[in-house]
Amino acid sequence: MGEKSDTADASAKPGQTVPNMKTNMRLHHCKTLFIACSLSALVGGCVEAERTYSTLPPGVWRGVLKLVQVPVTPNPKGEPLPDKVNLKFEEVTAGELPFTFEVKYATPDSFYIELRNGEERILLSDISFGRNPATGQDTFLFRFPVYQAYLKGVFSENVLEGEWVDLTRDDYRIPFLARHGRAHRFTTLKKEPIADISGKWETYFETDTDKPYPAIGEFRQKGNYLEGTFLTETGDYRFLEGTVQGNKAYLSAFDGAHAFLFEAKILDDGSMIGGFRSGHRYQCAWEAKRNPDFTLRDPHALTLLKPGFSTFSFRFKNPEGREVTLDDPAFQGKVKIVQVMGTWCPNCRDESDFLVEYLRENPSDQLAVVALAFERFKDEARAMQQLKDYQKSMGIPYPILYAGPSDKKEAAKALPMLESVVAFPTLILLDKSNRVRKIHTGYSGPATSGYAAFKEDFSRSVQELLGE
Repeated sequence: MGEKSDTADASAKPGQTVPNMKTNMRLHHCKTLFIACSLSALVGGCVEAERTYSTLPPGVWRGVLKLVQVPVTPNPKGEPLPDKVNLKFEEVTAGELPFTFEVKYATPDSFYIELRNGEERILLSDISFGRNPATGQDTFLFRFPVYQAYLKGVFSENVLEGEWVDLTRDDYRIPFLARHGRAHRFTTLKKEPIADISGKWETYFETDTDKPYPAIGEFRQKGNYLEGTFLTETGDYRFLEGTVQGNKAYLSAFDGAHAFLFEAKILDDGSMIGGFRSGHRYQCAWEAKRNPDFTLRDPHALTLLKPGFSTFSFRFKNPEGREVTLDDPAFQGKVKIVQVMGTWCPNCRDESDFLVEYLRENPSDQLAVVALAFERFKDEARAMQQLKDYQKSMGIPYPILYAGPSDKKEAAKALPMLESVVAFPTLILLDKSNRVRKIHTGYSGPATSGYAAFKEDFSRSVQELLGE
């Protein structure tokens, strides 16, 4: 790993996700001198290297995640292929998800990577370079902050080529390619859009099934440039960025935990049909029409207590192995906020950022917060270590307990007073007697128009409980 630069602002957290971040991050020194056989499991062979400024060219890069390995189908007559007949929407990106990032140097030998999704900036400073003695190729490893994920591969002639790996999912790796000096996301074309799709859209995903689910599309278009998000009843799709070209619209996001790709066709009646890919294992169709009055169900009415229950309780271990309950002195006589979450979940991370900020700005010895984490790692020891790392990286001042695997049915079993666990995250507000006073399902984060309303409602609810 690189050394930390002492030229940057020490008040910032390494790898923190910050909108419109200026150069005030404590950086990792890119110069490395190591022999690391631990890296050999990732890139094949022991690595030894000494690299300085010239390791990675500064400036903008364009990357592409190859969500689909498209086979070449012989078709000399140009006839319609069987799998392309009667499609309402035909994908044209062939499953290539684009993203952009910038390599920024604070000094000639100290740099970091700034990953871009609309207004969001994700800083990667845990960076390693080396040389594979077996192949003679220069290798790299970029670890994402907070999430157990990384980009790794080889570097040559202003090109990075390798794969994105998510360690929280079984054998989850997606090929990627990045080239220096390319600033566009989807295309350099400037086709005149047939419409401005800015505004609010009534949307349904999985329209190719018998159980489509609702969402709200929020878009902001300026010429060809497009950004926005989708809100669902279990959370939002965070910061999306893309373009409108003629009668087609494209959006994507890549944050190290999720890879989202949206394509749409603008129809003559003004509605849209499209396709959505999340990584390389999920794909569905979606449809949307303008509707400024469309709403989703009340997030406070989705997760309910079972009949006969009024109070909340739990007994889970913290990363040190000690069982924690609401009978502990730290919770006695206090208003409690229980966060049902997972460290693998970007919406949960946004919510954690909000809670940390709220506690900092509203200190009270009558308020306690505890997180119940449902984790993807099957090994409990590994999950516990992830909780420690997450808490340290995020600067979380409240306890995080290991509650079980990241399965909603298992989560409901672990919390038997709930009829179901609908979403990660879920916030449960308890009064001083541990009675459930409010349950908020999902999260409308900073990429959505509902974020301000959520913060206002949360603050009002907590203050009312504190005043009782």
